Amino acid sequence: MRLICEVLGFNKSTFYYQPKSDTSEDVLRAEIQRLAAQYPTYGYRRIRALLLSQGYTVGYKRVVSRLMKEENLCVSVKRVCQTTRSFEGPESWVNRVQTLEISRQDQVWVGDITYVRVKRRFIYVAVLMDIFTRMIRGWQVSPHLNTSLTLKPLQEALLENGSPEIHHSDQGVQYLSTVYLSTLKAHGIQISVARRGHPWENGYAERLIRTLKEEEVHLNDYEDITEARERIGHFITQVYHQKRPHAALGYLTPIEFQRQTFS
Repeated sequence: MRLICEVLGFNKSTFYYQPKSDTSEDVLRAEIQRLAAQYPTYGYRRIRALLLSQGYTVGYKRVVSRLMKEENLCVSVKRVCQTTRSFEGPESWVNRVQTLEISRQDQVWVGDITYVRVKRRFIYVAVLMDIFTRMIRGWQVSPHLNTSLTLKPLQEALLENGSPEIHHSDQGVQYLSTVYLSTLKAHGIQISVARRGHPWENGYAERLIRTLKEEEVHLNDYEDITEARERIGHFITQVYHQKRPHAALGYLTPIEFQRQTFS
């Protein structure tokens, strides 16, 4: 065996290496349980992506069909409806994203709003995301559902990241207010708006909101807005950007995708 390895140019340890796919089923099951506990809303695709990132080679069927089902770890989460008051105005808005091929960073930013229950009241969260990298460019937690809720993260995002080519949102009054639209136009940003009653036309932002609700908000009971702001901020900067694999990014995190794409 030593002679064969020398002829082929292999190190002997390479021949005897056993990949983690040969790890005992009990060890793999324990690792899946650990990951499922850490990321309770992840389905089999993301659990498998996390396993792969740790060096395991395991197929979808082995993870979901047998081990995850046996452990009752398959996820089925009901979606929570959000409410946004539509803007009744004279201008005819156009959806510029519907058939657009997203091919570069800061080509399109999408925005959306959701609510969070804190004790006996609601607070509100606004997010602004770059579609290509899935990086959240701006976010804000506020007790008030007003223009400032969306305007502040937009202004901060423009200051820190420059301008996108297109800004896309639904027809909520916070996004179509005079001051918000004026800010977009002042930076030469094209305005794209989903049609009323067609929430799927803002699907990128809707999926982001769903992830935030399922993987952070619904798993916690915030004492007050300060705690909510801290926990949501931690989720965005430490989990969503740095730990959560995205199917659209080849199961890389946004940070990993940025490094690989722009380094």
